Amino acid sequence: MDGVRYKIREVLDKSKIETFLQRARIGHLGMVDGHLPYVVPLNFVWTNGKLYFHGATDGRRNQVMGANPEVCFTVCEEYGTITDPVPAKTDTAYMSVMIFGKAQPIVDLDEATHMLQEMIYKYVPGYYNRPLPQQHVDKYRSAVFGGPVQVYRIDPHHITAKENQIEEEKMFKPGKTV
Repeated sequence: MDGVRYKIREVLDKSKIETFLQRARIGHLGMVDGHLPYVVPLNFVWTNGKLYFHGATDGRRNQVMGANPEVCFTVCEEYGTITDPVPAKTDTAYMSVMIFGKAQPIVDLDEATHMLQEMIYKYVPGYYNRPLPQQHVDKYRSAVFGGPVQVYRIDPHHITAKENQIEEEKMFKPGKTV
């Protein structure tokens, strides 16, 4: 029964997945650290069918990805609780996407510039009045090997998505009783 229910929740509409990934603001990067799982929340950009993120070069995350670049990046948004007094059912409205792939550092200046510009458009739209100069990005990107910042790309080899749609008339509202 559970397998059937979750198959029904499967999202195959690529444009819906694209829109969701472009809009969502936080994802969780899952890695394998030896025999242990290791997951960190990150800002990210989904562009041209690839996922990008950046952060400090030192630390556990980069050491773990250096040893095993296979990752799973999960994005999930919860839209509220669905209630139904008969038969006393509660459920969650949500959408989630899991991207499986290999994380690798970006070395191409054009790609790094594109990624950082997309990050600015997504997280601070309209804040900067001109595009990033490539010289700025080159300094930023040159830090990839040994500097304070590292930029990564995940090339997906598998993507799954699930959704439990909002049922407006059944959405829980605080203070509402049955």
